[in-house]
Amino acid sequence: MRVVIDASVIVGAALKNDSTPMRALLAVLEHHSIVLSTTVFTEISEVLGRQKFAAAVTPERRQEILALLTTAATWIEPDLTVTDCVDPDDNKYLELAIVSGATVVVSSDRHLLQMHPWRGVAILRPAEYLMRS
Repeated sequence: MRVVIDASVIVGAALKNDSTPMRALLAVLEHHSIVLSTTVFTEISEVLGRQKFAAAVTPERRQEILALLTTAATWIEPDLTVTDCVDPDDNKYLELAIVSGATVVVSSDRHLLQMHPWRGVAILRPAEYLMRS
């Protein structure tokens, strides 16, 4: 099964090693296949590098998380445009889910979560993903 994970979950995982988002990330990596696109990875990288997270996410931790993602991910570049989400910045996750055939998007973003289910794709909080996996 292919899974898309959004930046909010990755930030939660980076902030606290034993957090629910980190457990969800590790469960995806252990049991399923995470999919990434350049656009999604760029957003994750940029969010992890924000000043407001600098005290909690060291440059080394940021690189550790990004390396974990890049080595484990299946890379797919969406060739379609989706405009279904109220927040246009979140459409990149939906595009990746459709093009990759992902059955789940793991997210903490309210705009994405309110769309569950979307075109047959489950959009779940990290805790919900863990209960289902």
